[in-house]
Amino acid sequence: MTSETRTTAAPTAPSIEHQIATELGVRHEQVQATIALLDGGSTVPFIARYRKEATGGLDDIQLRTLEERLRYLRELAERRITILEAIREQGKLTPELTAQINLAESKARLEDIYLPYKTKRRTRAQIAREAGLEPLADALLSDPTLEPAVAAQQYVDAEKEVPDTTSALDGARNILTERFGEDADLIGRLRDKLWAEGRMVSAVKKGAAEKGAKFADYFEFSEAISKMPSHRILALFRGASEEVLTLSVDPEPSDAAESSASGRVISPYEMAIATTFGISDQGRAADAWLLEAVRVSWRGRILVRLELDVRSKLREQAEEAAITVFASNLRDLLLAAPAGERTTLGLDPGLRTGTKVAVVDATGKVLAHDTIYPHAPHNKWQESLVKLDALVTAHNVELVAIGNGTASRETDALAAELVALVARDPARKLTKVMVSEAGASVYSASAFASQELPGLDVSIRGAVSIARRLQDPLAELVKIDPKSIGVGQYQHDLPDIALSRALDAVVEDCVNGVGVDLNTASAPLLTRVSGIGSGLAESIVLHRDLNGPFDSRAALKKVPRLGPKAFELCAGFLRIRGGKNPLDASGVHPESYALVDQLAKSTASDVPGLIGNTQVLSRVRPAEFVSESFGLPTITDVLAELEKPGRDPRPSFATATFAAGVNTVSDLRPGMILEGVVTNVAAFGAFVDVGVHQDGLIHISALSDRFISNPRDVVKPGDVVRAKVLEVDVPRKRISLTLRLTDEVPSGGARNGGGAAGGRPQGSQRSQGAKGRQQGQKSDQRPAARKPAPTNTAMADALRAAGLG
Repeated sequence: MTSETRTTAAPTAPSIEHQIATELGVRHEQVQATIALLDGGSTVPFIARYRKEATGGLDDIQLRTLEERLRYLRELAERRITILEAIREQGKLTPELTAQINLAESKARLEDIYLPYKTKRRTRAQIAREAGLEPLADALLSDPTLEPAVAAQQYVDAEKEVPDTTSALDGARNILTERFGEDADLIGRLRDKLWAEGRMVSAVKKGAAEKGAKFADYFEFSEAISKMPSHRILALFRGASEEVLTLSVDPEPSDAAESSASGRVISPYEMAIATTFGISDQGRAADAWLLEAVRVSWRGRILVRLELDVRSKLREQAEEAAITVFASNLRDLLLAAPAGERTTLGLDPGLRTGTKVAVVDATGKVLAHDTIYPHAPHNKWQESLVKLDALVTAHNVELVAIGNGTASRETDALAAELVALVARDPARKLTKVMVSEAGASVYSASAFASQELPGLDVSIRGAVSIARRLQDPLAELVKIDPKSIGVGQYQHDLPDIALSRALDAVVEDCVNGVGVDLNTASAPLLTRVSGIGSGLAESIVLHRDLNGPFDSRAALKKVPRLGPKAFELCAGFLRIRGGKNPLDASGVHPESYALVDQLAKSTASDVPGLIGNTQVLSRVRPAEFVSESFGLPTITDVLAELEKPGRDPRPSFATATFAAGVNTVSDLRPGMILEGVVTNVAAFGAFVDVGVHQDGLIHISALSDRFISNPRDVVKPGDVVRAKVLEVDVPRKRISLTLRLTDEVPSGGARNGGGAAGGRPQGSQRSQGAKGRQQGQKSDQRPAARKPAPTNTAMADALRAAGLG
């Protein structure tokens, strides 16, 4: 049999559809159909809501995962083609190599295979090959009984810049060290081993301890690479970027090395390299020389590369986890309960520059604005109260939205007096609410704010935004770059493209999940609707301004540049209240209106009589209406929408009541039980606004009596909670809270301003409450510092686990 007849085609890469289907655990046909829809321009919200027959009912989470994997695998496929072509041009592409490249499952594996063929600068190994020293390297590797110095003599050649046997042996060693470091399978095994067994080590740079005090927990620190949580990784990398910390990878425990027959100490990594290339210490002439080549290759080449790989993987995983936290918190913030269409007074607190005031009507239109000076240094309290009362009376205000920035508690006290003043009239009712003003200043100075509120000063625009975000957080927050809202951990350290992509997906899902009123939505809100970009959103608003409100979804087709595809993608997510067709106010897509007509006829009713009529709808049997046009999933969804048309999925509006007389951190006392609002959730716990200008931290171990690995299993941003104060550090403005109201307060839980004076003596035991929180917790939930921290209180534990808090 000839070699030609024995040759078989190299295995090809598995199809992207097959790979994604395997990863998601769904059918190949589902993935294939979804990819076709995505490539055809359909959005994830549209596919998830209106194309369930095609996808087999994949939900939005599965679709987002599929979309991300599709992007990655297509990039991998493009890189694979580039590498194959590059090696083919070198004339080095073999069936075996093609198979390796085709079967590479990740970008890292692909680059490992490509490394020996990658065009690179002229290396020492290349120079040695040009000097004709590769046969010497091969001879010593294949026959360790050869005496290296003797074997090298025949390669001495001054014209080739090999003046002596030492130079010849050095060149041969360079060839071997490069060869060892370019074995793709070996590098993959060593990388996995380093990830599983290595440790990340940090130390403070000389002279940087004082300026980097916030990184004190990492001045002498070591932790298993595979167990490091995302917030700790990002804290270490930030410390390194700020020139405070040095980071290194310790590949193995100190007792992992072995001794060879000759007494040479060999690490497990060096042993793996030696075994791969058939090198061992048997006392032969070349054994010592070969083992030295292994050592040089590991320490001078492979470890350096793998350390970079480990750092890159750590950062990638930490960034992915942080982006997930940011996206989850953003989703909760966007889907926070709206106060609804009620006239609202917005207060943007300030001291010297005054508190900005704006009154907006039920639709968000600005009715009045002013600036008051109730606080120091002006102290025009009574005058401010009179002005506010006049505005509330004149415009029948129902809600007061108070920004939670500087002077917020003082302004809250003013609002409390205003509420009491209004309450004297039984016919009037006023409710005050503290509102996060994160991103309000960004909106105020934006081009859109200038266009939307052209006659108002930038500072007044902030008060308008605060009032509107109480009425409808989603409609107002979409006007702000999601990264400026500040609900993540280390968001400024995250890759801009990946973060923006994830946050944009969240905003898109939230907007389309709630639905948008076509006749009141702003251009930024419309931009987030499926199928509508910024240009089309502006065209819709312009058409609305010129021609008046839309009376039907069909009227959208008159908007310039809004074609059939855009209409298909956006129509189901737009609402028209009081229009010609009552279905236009629901989530029923226009393409299903004919189905509703069939349902109405079958029940001897009309469409208006069918909407919300639970008794009639409950008698409909969906299977009887299945046809080529409408599948069972669509019919079921239409019936559910008809039962509760245009239902808002957001929770009911609720507010927290801050404790009277507790305005600053120094007013807090350990043991107090306060009501507050969760402002942010990170991997290590949750931050809660209890009305003292500084959020308190509830460490993950204090969120529940049971073990939890994700704080979001218990709380989310916007939740109103009752929390107990465990410790207060007034100088550093640190507050430790717990949701477990039976937790004991540590002795000495207040420092310099509340409760017992002073902190806990060094070396004392942690409180029983702190001990209890650790029962059932995993040991890697706190940094594994090699040197004990000077203080050991429950709050210190929590903040230490939080990285930078």
